[in-house]
Amino acid sequence: MSIVPPKLSVVIPCYNEKAAIATTVTEIREALKDMGAYELIVVDDGSVDGSAEILKSFVEGQPKLKVCRHEENRGYGAALKTGMRFASGELIAITDADGTYPHERIPELVKRCADVDMVIGARTGLVGGDSILRRIPKVFLGWYCSWITGSKIPDINSGLRVFKKSVAEQFRQVLPNTFSFTTTITLAMLTNDFSVQYVPINYSARIGKSKIRPVRDTLQFMQLILRTGMYFAPLRAFAPLIGMLT
Repeated sequence: MSIVPPKLSVVIPCYNEKAAIATTVTEIREALKDMGAYELIVVDDGSVDGSAEILKSFVEGQPKLKVCRHEENRGYGAALKTGMRFASGELIAITDADGTYPHERIPELVKRCADVDMVIGARTGLVGGDSILRRIPKVFLGWYCSWITGSKIPDINSGLRVFKKSVAEQFRQVLPNTFSFTTTITLAMLTNDFSVQYVPINYSARIGKSKIRPVRDTLQFMQLILRTGMYFAPLRAFAPLIGMLT
C-alpha cells in the first residue's frame, strides 16, 4: 500500500521558547484534528533553554510530528527553510512558537489557499505586545513595500501564513536567514504576479522574551527591503529617491 503524503505541512521555528512551545504544539494539533493528512515540523534553532527536551516528549508515538534541530542558532528564516526542505505537503503553513498567533485560524487559511498562491494572516484586528518603537518603522516599511509591489499590503511580515511549496521554492535563493524571510517572500510573490490574499487576524502578546532587537533589526530590515526591491522591481525601488533629487 502506498503512503499518501500529507496535504499540509506546518513549520514552526523555535528558538528558546521553553515557556510556549508545548502550548503551541497542542493548540495546532487541536486546530487540525479534523484536517486529515497533515504534519507538524518544529525546527529547534539551537535552543539552549530546555526547549529541545520538551519537544522530545512530544515526538514519542506521534507520527505527525517531526523535530529538526540546528546545533547552533542560524536565524528565523534559516529555520523556516530547513522546515520547508523536510516538508512533504503541497501546502506549507508557518507560524511562531511564542503564542502570538491564533492557530485556530489555520484551517481557514488553508481552505482559502486552494484558489491563491499565498494567504497571509494580516494583523489588523486586536494587536497586543507591539511597542511604538517597532510600530513606527513598520508603517514606513509597509508603505514602501506597497509602493514597490504596486498593491496595498496590510501586513508585510506576518508570521502566520499558508503558501504553495512549489511557488515558494522558486525564491529559495533570495529568501534570507533572518526575520526578513516573511517580508521577502511577500515581495517576491507580489512582484512576480503570484496571487496573495490577506485575512484579518488578532495578534496576542508573546509568551517569554522577544528575540527582536528593534534598532539593529530595523536597520537590517530596511537594507534588505532595498536590496529585495532592487532585485524584483528596480525602477519602483529607486523612484522615491529619484523624485526627491529632481
